[in-house]
Amino acid sequence: MHSPRPAPPTPPAPSRAGAPACTGALFAALSLALVILVAASWSPLLSFDRAVTDPLHRWAVAEPALTRVNRVFSDWVWDPWTMRALIAAAVIRLWLLRERLLAVWIAVTSALAALLQQGLKAAVGRERPQWPDPVDSAHYAAFPSGHAMTAMVTCGLLLWLFRRCGMSGRPWAVSVAVAAVSVAGVGLTRLYLGVHWPSDVLGGWLLGACVIALSIASYERVVLSRKR
Repeated sequence: MHSPRPAPPTPPAPSRAGAPACTGALFAALSLALVILVAASWSPLLSFDRAVTDPLHRWAVAEPALTRVNRVFSDWVWDPWTMRALIAAAVIRLWLLRERLLAVWIAVTSALAALLQQGLKAAVGRERPQWPDPVDSAHYAAFPSGHAMTAMVTCGLLLWLFRRCGMSGRPWAVSVAVAAVSVAGVGLTRLYLGVHWPSDVLGGWLLGACVIALSIASYERVVLSRKR
């Protein structure tokens, strides 16, 4: 009798880092393309920015009450320091739960995102919109929007943490909705207040998504390597 042939080896389970890594690479490519277009002052992009920003500014001037509401959301509710306070609270909570690696990872990701944002602002040096009758003011360079990028990074990291904790059902749906409204809302308030161009906000969103995806992919690879 012939001995039974050995069963083929079971293929290794795919790494959970694969999808975030691919997503991060995609957002990195889109971000790079936008940075190049902004730095080169590509005429169609500048025309689009002006076509969106001009009517929004006229609306903001004509509706001071709505403008005040936008300033509250932009300067307090979705301000970058509010977002960083949420990250700090999450980091402290993780540390107390003895999730030390994850706590450090979240803190470092948020810090690196801030450094990337400031570095690009200095490198690109884009001027903010200028108005004879401004309704708000902002300092430093325009691209990318710090509010938009910080909100994207913060909300993305918090959603990742919630998912890792097993959140599902209605709490998860509510969290996703709040995150989506926050990320979209802060970008719209910056446009409405006339302190950013649309491509600044888009750049903040793309760069923020890139940072989140690459951070998650890197963390999953580190965790996988520690288990081997």
